[in-house]
Amino acid sequence: MGCPLLLSSYEMLSRAAWSLVLRRGPGMRGTHSPGGAAGGQAKMPPYTNHHAQRYYPMPDDPFCTDLSAEQRILKEKEKSSWTQLSHAEKVALYRIQFGETFAEMNRRSNEWKTVTGCVFFFMGITALLVWWLRVHVFPEKPITLTDEWKARQLQRVLDMKANPVQGLAARWDYARREWRK
Repeated sequence: MGCPLLLSSYEMLSRAAWSLVLRRGPGMRGTHSPGGAAGGQAKMPPYTNHHAQRYYPMPDDPFCTDLSAEQRILKEKEKSSWTQLSHAEKVALYRIQFGETFAEMNRRSNEWKTVTGCVFFFMGITALLVWWLRVHVFPEKPITLTDEWKARQLQRVLDMKANPVQGLAARWDYARREWRK
């Protein structure tokens, strides 16, 4: 199983749907008690099967499954009235169940800098390769592409009076030796 950050949204949604179907069967709902793992399964080692994403915010397994003594006491306090819990205790309970808040999940990352750097790096390598090919691999420009050769070829066509009705010879004034207007 790969890193959950590298999975596409389609993979995550299909995984979530199939996990519900395969674990509980179609049409059956699982039960969840505040003290145990979802679906009544045995506890897993910490941080192994937790895949909380924006589009799948309620994962099947809690974020932390191996609880310390303080966390176990806090889970026992959770079963009573929540008005007796302080704000810090509520936050600690949230952190046991979920790894990140929505604000933390939605924060911007600096991954675009890495991608942009890699794109420019490979564009530079490609430019160097093209330059090397032009200098060392491609042959010299053929003589037929020089301006002098093109001028002599044009003069040869005009001297032969090639295509005198509609071609170049029809547009050339032979008496004044210039193009007609």
